[in-house]
Amino acid sequence: MGGFWPVPDVLTYLAGSWQVGRTVRDLASGTEGEFSGTTVFGRLDDGGLLHHESGTFLWQGVRRPAERTLRFLPGDTRGTADVRFTDGRPFHDLDLTSGRYTADHPCSADLYRGEFTVLGEDHWRTVWRVRGPAKDLVLTTDYAREG
Repeated sequence: MGGFWPVPDVLTYLAGSWQVGRTVRDLASGTEGEFSGTTVFGRLDDGGLLHHESGTFLWQGVRRPAERTLRFLPGDTRGTADVRFTDGRPFHDLDLTSGRYTADHPCSADLYRGEFTVLGEDHWRTVWRVRGPAKDLVLTTDYAREG
C-alpha cells in the first residue's frame, strides 16, 4: 500500500458504518486478544458525530460483548475533530488532513499514544501504544467502511 490518504474533513469521512477488527497485545504478559464488531458514526445536532462501537471481545479464551461510545465534535480548525468521552471529558484531538495523525491521552500514570492512518477512501487504522505502571499494551484497529 502506498502512502497516506489525506482527508479534508474528518467528520465527513468518518460518518456512517464501519466493520472493526482489533488486536490487543499485553506486552508484559504476552497475552493477546481480539475484538470484532461494528462502529457507527451517527450525526449529532451540533455538527459532530456520535461514535458507537459494539461487538465481541475475546480475551484469555472468553468471549464477551463489548461496547463504547465517544463524541467526535468539530475541532478548532476546519476539518478536524475534538474527541470526547460521553461525559464530556477530553480524549484527544484528530486531524487527518495529511492522512496521518498522532495524539496523546494521559490516563492516571499511563500514557496512551494513538497513531491514526488513513489508507484509502474506505479503510483507516489506529494503533494505540499504552505505557505506564499499570499497562503495557498495543491495540491495533482496522476499520473498513460498510456498504
